[in-house]
Amino acid sequence: MLELFEIAEKLVEKPKGILAADESMPTIEKRFSRLGIENTPQNRLSYRQLLFTTPEIEKYISGVILFDETVFQENEEGILLHDILAQRGITPGVKVDEGKIDAPGSPTEKITQGLNNLSERLTKYKAHGMHFTKWRAVTLISENTPTPQVLKENATALAEFAYVSQEHGMVPIVEPEVLMDGKHDINKCEEVSTHTLTEVFSALEKRGVALNGMLLKTNFVVSGRDFQAKDEVSDVVQKTIGVLNKTVPHDVPGIVFLSGGLAPELATLYLCEVNRQADLPWQLSFSYGRALQAPAMEAWAKDRENIKPAQEAFLKRARLNAMARMGEYTYEEETNG
Repeated sequence: MLELFEIAEKLVEKPKGILAADESMPTIEKRFSRLGIENTPQNRLSYRQLLFTTPEIEKYISGVILFDETVFQENEEGILLHDILAQRGITPGVKVDEGKIDAPGSPTEKITQGLNNLSERLTKYKAHGMHFTKWRAVTLISENTPTPQVLKENATALAEFAYVSQEHGMVPIVEPEVLMDGKHDINKCEEVSTHTLTEVFSALEKRGVALNGMLLKTNFVVSGRDFQAKDEVSDVVQKTIGVLNKTVPHDVPGIVFLSGGLAPELATLYLCEVNRQADLPWQLSFSYGRALQAPAMEAWAKDRENIKPAQEAFLKRARLNAMARMGEYTYEEETNG
């Protein structure tokens, strides 16, 4: 049986990254409906199957985060979707948080739930071949948020999730996302990201989580989407690396960035530029959802009988992000085949 640190290192081995295909029901409903796709179990199966069977993605994708439904879905031949991944050397994992609820006393903030029956669910997932887990907590920047209480509560839940996952022999991907929503500038994002990660790693160490057997999934340090000016790429890189150097222990084997609503090309560019920095103690990889999938979903929506254009679009984004992991991406690649 693979040790936790071996699984973690395999997930961030160069030049690969992780596909986040763990959209909740409300999220995939929103993305499908925008493109005129009916949100049915069969359509979700067909869409995810086209992603997982795309030729050559094993060159660029190390693991896939699944939603609960997908863990148990089979194709027409009766083969489980996650077995298709495993047969290609791609490690399957699963999102295990159960979504967000309003934080008591601070209704604009959210608390992530799912700890009550976590151990029972992890036993089931482990038996079904899952090797890693993911839990997302969100931090909202506004005039009154984040509040210390909610930051601490989400950090404590992330630590408990990580500890229980490791007890079940599964690598936890700890995801404390500082949201892009709002009018804040990049300096405010830097401040809140530093505070959030400091709180999270304090909770992880207090709970006794093995840092060499986990991965951090985090945001780039960027301005809010409603801020009046665009960020300079050099500022994003400098501030993102600065926050990580201040907060992330060197024992953590890898950091996988989330795209968080960034355009696919911008998420790829930022990933490339942070990987051009020298002497960093972690592997810097990606765990993208929309930034890997958006072009593929749009292509599939136009003609669901012809999956080849969608698979080509998905493979291209996977390849470009693998290039970015190596610091070799250029924008000219977007117009190449």
